[in-house]
Amino acid sequence: MTALVLRGVLVVSGTGTGVGKTVVTAAIAALAVARGDRVAVVKPAQTGVPAAEPEGDLAEVGRMTGLAAGDLVELVRYPLALAPATAARLGGHAPLDLAASVTAVAELAAGRDLVLVEGAGGLLVSYRDPPHAWTLADLAAALDAPVLVVAEPGLGTLNHTALTLEALARRGLTCAGVVLGSWPAEPATPDLACRANVADLESLAGPLAGALAAGSGRLAGTGFLAAAGAGLGPALGGSFDAADFRRAHAAQPEE
Repeated sequence: MTALVLRGVLVVSGTGTGVGKTVVTAAIAALAVARGDRVAVVKPAQTGVPAAEPEGDLAEVGRMTGLAAGDLVELVRYPLALAPATAARLGGHAPLDLAASVTAVAELAAGRDLVLVEGAGGLLVSYRDPPHAWTLADLAAALDAPVLVVAEPGLGTLNHTALTLEALARRGLTCAGVVLGSWPAEPATPDLACRANVADLESLAGPLAGALAAGSGRLAGTGFLAAAGAGLGPALGGSFDAADFRRAHAAQPEE
């Protein structure tokens, strides 16, 4: 995996829905802001939230990081909780255009040190129906941006992560690493599948780029900043040590 230089545009994808993309995106943003960087976060398509409601992933990012509304950019919103292309079609809304999305992100990047683009669902979820269908992978390619993969720690994650990494490789996209979006935190303890997956995920992707403690998304301010620093590796601005994490949590063979 190529080490990430935290400048320009970083695309944050997941191996699926509900894996912790928003919290990981917010954690990277919080650490960058604490360094004095100018940061923006873009959500190309927010689904499952009515247009009149303030709630959404970017509202959560703002709560955790303190970023102002002008640094949180949502390109379209579809009320139906479906994939963006499907939510647009069934809701009777105009689909999101790839070229317009590239332009919006590029314009933000011109005045920022770092722009984070948080996808919807996984890497190959469609934002528009054929014949002009496109995915987050297409957006990353058009922006020439690396992609950070957020994965679950538990049972089933190996196949989802391997498929995501294979899709990135086939498209010639740079993987910025794999972060576990919600690692069981005390009083919960990681089960055998979680602990075994530490080594198995690293066999797919190299050393983990981070593992955020479950519940980090409920924090804000200095508490969230501390969780972000502990849960993300140096390439993402934190102090997480993959080798220490592996020694502390990886499953060991029975004697």
